Amino acid sequence: PPSGVGFATRQVACMTKPTTIIEKNGDIITIKTHSTFKNLEVSFQLEVEFDETTADDRKVKSIVRLDGGKLIHVQKWDGQETTLVRELSDGKLILTLTHGSAVSVRTYEKEA
Repeated sequence: PPSGVGFATRQVACMTKPTTIIEKNGDIITIKTHSTFKNLEVSFQLEVEFDETTADDRKVKSIVRLDGGKLIHVQKWDGQETTLVRELSDGKLILTLTHGSAVSVRTYEKEA
């Protein structure tokens, strides 16, 4: 299990069904994630490094780029790295998170 993330936090996070909203205003992109557990919002410019606090309270340096329709978000901290790839496929948002050899995939469906 990831260090620094308590068992209860992981259990609750696994049971949530978050809503994600991605907005673009000029050259600023905002990703809002809302759930019954926690609400997060991060705003950034593509290709510009920024400070981010993750859902599990890690302080990371992040950079996001657009590559072939995929939003690729890299977080770095304490010599570690996590990559979050967001892409649209068949009308669904697919989020693939990679940390070392661990890979997690979450599929978001558009609400009716």
